[in-house]
Amino acid sequence: MTEIVTLISRHGYLVIVALVFAEAIGLPVPAAVALVGAGAAVGSRALHASVMLPLVLTAMVVGDTLLFVAGRYTGWSLLGFLCKVSANPETCIFRSAESFYKRGKLTLVVAKFIPGINTMAAPLAGSMKMRFGQFLRLDFLGALLYTTTYLLVGYISRDFLAATLRGFHAAGRVMEIILISALVVYAIYRTIQFRRYKKYRIMPRVQVQELAARLASDQANRVQIVDVRSHGYYDVGAERIAGSIRIEPNNLDEEIKNLSKDKDIYLYCT
Repeated sequence: MTEIVTLISRHGYLVIVALVFAEAIGLPVPAAVALVGAGAAVGSRALHASVMLPLVLTAMVVGDTLLFVAGRYTGWSLLGFLCKVSANPETCIFRSAESFYKRGKLTLVVAKFIPGINTMAAPLAGSMKMRFGQFLRLDFLGALLYTTTYLLVGYISRDFLAATLRGFHAAGRVMEIILISALVVYAIYRTIQFRRYKKYRIMPRVQVQELAARLASDQANRVQIVDVRSHGYYDVGAERIAGSIRIEPNNLDEEIKNLSKDKDIYLYCT
């Protein structure tokens, strides 16, 4: 926090816009902290809200738009890349899609406040073929809510932040030890999570030709094909593999009861 405030005091609007844009395109930077610092700077009259707000809104919406367009043309490839830092990439994507399923397109309004979904929302909306005009309206509303919330936090708590920073300077060595300890604990946690979900990275798969040959043989009656495409990618009117059934992946506990225990089940998804 100290370094960010120092940067803000020296470079003003540029560093805040850069941090906000970097977070919007998926880089792991503390944009929220920068906005709180910017709010404190506005409160101390070092910066002007009439200049700050339009700049950060533009940076955020432009960054989100770039991911939206990239998501539209690259689909799940981009989503998988953004989820590489996750312990389980497929779970990362599924949780983001599930958020759209539960909240609908309004997910874009609150996505910035939800870790993990904040970066995924824009490309996911693009891959789901959301109309660009609708995306811009909802994304702008979400960006406005996000930026004004943290700017107001910084503005209202500017005196508290100043006192806290003075305390940080006075206890610099202690804070360094706490920070290093926190990073070590986080690294251990990520390692445990990676090992825990490692087994889910190995998904048994079958070649299309192999399945087609089985369907054409006398074993066809022992095969059940199940469409489990995620919400937003499944269209009721779209074509499905002949003989397949549809189950809703967000309601597996109930849907799985309808599957036959006497057949070999093959799933296909997005």
